[in-house]
Amino acid sequence: MKTKRYRIGLIGLGGMAQEHLRWMNETGRFRIAAVSDVSAEALTSAGNRLGLSEEKRYADFASLIGDPDVDAVVSVTPNRVHADIIRACLQAGKPFLAEKPFTRDFEEAGPLLALYERRPVPAMIGFTYRYTPSFRYARELVRQGDIGAVRSFSIRYLQSWGSAIYDTPYMWRYDKEITGTGALGDLGSHMIDMARYLFGEFEELSALLHTIVAERRHPGSGEPVRIDVDDFASFQARLTNSIVGTFQTTRNAVGSGNEHEVSIYGDRGTIHASTLSPDQVIRIREESPGQLARTTLDVPSRCKRKQYEDFLALLEGEVPDGLPGFLDGYRNQQVLDAVVRAHETKRSVRLPE
Repeated sequence: MKTKRYRIGLIGLGGMAQEHLRWMNETGRFRIAAVSDVSAEALTSAGNRLGLSEEKRYADFASLIGDPDVDAVVSVTPNRVHADIIRACLQAGKPFLAEKPFTRDFEEAGPLLALYERRPVPAMIGFTYRYTPSFRYARELVRQGDIGAVRSFSIRYLQSWGSAIYDTPYMWRYDKEITGTGALGDLGSHMIDMARYLFGEFEELSALLHTIVAERRHPGSGEPVRIDVDDFASFQARLTNSIVGTFQTTRNAVGSGNEHEVSIYGDRGTIHASTLSPDQVIRIREESPGQLARTTLDVPSRCKRKQYEDFLALLEGEVPDGLPGFLDGYRNQQVLDAVVRAHETKRSVRLPE
């Protein structure tokens, strides 16, 4: 029997879309049937490169979603249209993989949940770090009780490209109307998802948001533009089973290219996992009183699963363990909203509230 190749409609043709194209090609079970972007130039370039006819190049994403030749949608767009695209997919009954964050804010998320409960479709949210082998292995070790009961953790996600020394100009990621929040939604959403993936649900948190670089030059005029979103976020939280943790993210950490890491502290030891060493996990355990053993563990092959393997399985009727689904996106947005409220009110916020 011939293996089915799923026809994908790709919405958004920026830099991150190229990564998704590469991941799809690695899987070998997808082909691009249609593309959509607000840029006519991007449509022409991508359409020509992918060999798509003119009628499969859509300026309007809703038309792509409604195309009967599209089996599933992959959405890689700025945050402002996330809710609209998810809504259109749900209304059309079209399976999708949508980039994070789920929406700009929690107000946009609520109606989507109500619609999903009435008209569910196979859905996946792009929390790609669930597919970093070291994080998957750390989760396995935690579940096995390798370091005993987990008591606390710290998660960091640091980048450097926004640091003042690089003179990064104003862009959509600094525009609240488009993005909702700054580093919090962009990088912090990954930290929140990692905590939920490893430990469980958030119960209470407190937070601080801050803008380090208050103005950036407009790329066209060169005039300074006031920044109205955070570029530093820190918060602390209590999760399921009284596990407590700290979170820190910024785009202003010189020397940090793309550094997402977690340290997990249990009764019998500690686990460190990071994107900097994706195929290894460091474990520290007290093997005997006063004797610490530090071991570098190689990640087993079973923990090296690809994101698009799970998306393929979802389209074929399975829901693999740990797949970030629709409710993961919704709950992630709920926590993001709690972080914002905790910062604005200068008090702890309980979830749900």
